[in-house]
Amino acid sequence: MTAALRPTGRWTVLAVICAAILVVVIDVTVLHVAAPAMTEDLAPSSVALLWIIDVYPLVVAPLLVASGALGDRIGRKKVLLAGLAVFGLASVLAAFAWTPAVLIAARAVMGVGGALILPASMAIVRDVFEDRDERRTAVGIWSATMAGGAALGPLVGGFLVEHFSWGAVFLVNVPVVLLVLPVALKLLPESRAAEPPPWDMPAVVLAGVGILGIAFGLKHGARHGFADPLAIAVLALAIASLTWFVRRQLARPEPVLDVRLFADRAFAVAVGCVLLAMFGLVGLELFFAQYLQLVLGLEPLAASVRLLPLMLASLAGGLLAAPILRRAGTRATITGGLLLTTVALVPMLALGVADQYLLLALPFVALGFGLEVALVAANDVIISAVPADRAGNAASIEETAYELGGGLGVAVLGSILAAVYSDALGAVPGVDAGGMAAAGESLGRAVEVAAGLPAAAAAALVDQARLAFVDGLHVVLLVSIALLTASALLAAVVLRRPAAGAAPAPSPRSDRSTPAAGAAPRPAAGARTHGPGTAPRHTAETGAPQPR
Repeated sequence: MTAALRPTGRWTVLAVICAAILVVVIDVTVLHVAAPAMTEDLAPSSVALLWIIDVYPLVVAPLLVASGALGDRIGRKKVLLAGLAVFGLASVLAAFAWTPAVLIAARAVMGVGGALILPASMAIVRDVFEDRDERRTAVGIWSATMAGGAALGPLVGGFLVEHFSWGAVFLVNVPVVLLVLPVALKLLPESRAAEPPPWDMPAVVLAGVGILGIAFGLKHGARHGFADPLAIAVLALAIASLTWFVRRQLARPEPVLDVRLFADRAFAVAVGCVLLAMFGLVGLELFFAQYLQLVLGLEPLAASVRLLPLMLASLAGGLLAAPILRRAGTRATITGGLLLTTVALVPMLALGVADQYLLLALPFVALGFGLEVALVAANDVIISAVPADRAGNAASIEETAYELGGGLGVAVLGSILAAVYSDALGAVPGVDAGGMAAAGESLGRAVEVAAGLPAAAAAALVDQARLAFVDGLHVVLLVSIALLTASALLAAVVLRRPAAGAAPAPSPRSDRSTPAAGAAPRPAAGARTHGPGTAPRHTAETGAPQPR
């Protein structure tokens, strides 16, 4: 754990943390706007394009458990700085990638850097902000930074693609990393568990194999059918690995990841809501960027401006979530935010090939605000469920839900959209079988094929491809609506009782800290107001302490 910081010192640490995560978030959304230009240059297949987009979160997710445990063990500051360095170096390779395979590999290495950064950043926030009200505000600012980075990403990407090339969207990470690294090295306090659990490499491998297997199996099954032998085999291996991992952790007095946290219903439902919300919505941002550019024909910068209402509403939601949470309580905030997000998606089912600005802009505002408020409330439940000494556990679980949900959303929903698009495209007069096969891979490929056809056939192919893409987008919207509705109902039902928010008892491992030189010592164990097994309970409705 960290030594006690002055109030101004805590907020300075938060500013540095936000700067560190900003580079990661910008890179995720900047690629959405750059995807069409990248597709034109590298000509990836539809499957390769999905891997370019989602290999990053699919690499991040399996490594988060190991990253959180490593930060608890050797220090979260060291892990965060190492992640920034890896992320910056991989960005250089991605910027100059000459084939889709090289870009996929570079994105995978960037995923390693992101996996080191994310749990460490949230664990430091949990460690530094001990007061729950302050922590809610800090989490709201942290979340607003991520939303602000998402808002900045498309604008930066649109400008860079129009004036330079798609590779510049990766190269811009380098000066940001070079600026943040020395500042973080100087200002961030060291933060680690006083008594970290023993390193358990078999458990780390089992968790990684299981999470990656689930991700790949669902992706492959969505594309080729879940009766496909490879999908069945991979999913069976993943389930076996995760089952073995859970049994191994339950049998150990000091597990790498305390799976007993899921016995707390509030914690479990918060994690589930994050995963389902990310699954349903992260892919939509990519698909809407493609819709704006390839269906409506907007330039990258103009398309990014159209996405601004979504991003700015998310920024506002992150900043206003803490006061809303204090007034409404956890259950109402999570449920209400998810329901608002669900309702916002319904009008988008009327989208077609014509430009309807208000039909996108107004739902984007409600969608971004509702989702961000719900996620801040869920984050508060997750990171408040553990003492600061075990912050790496909660942070790794939280970030795994974010990254796995988002990665699976892009993979599975993208595969569904691609399948619907291919079926809806049909045959176009004047286009031979080879051209139709290429056009059936993606809307971007259809535009490329049309460029080599006579004017009449080209116009017919592009029009048909745009209609087919919109059909796929409608199906994806319906799936997202169903997932968000399920998440809202889950929160409303499971969090309806006050006991649902009860914080789990601290683990037998001590949460003592070793203060840095010159820091004021923390109270001795005997001076604590509550000890193991007697922690105050928090209601899911308000988060206020309740006497036993």
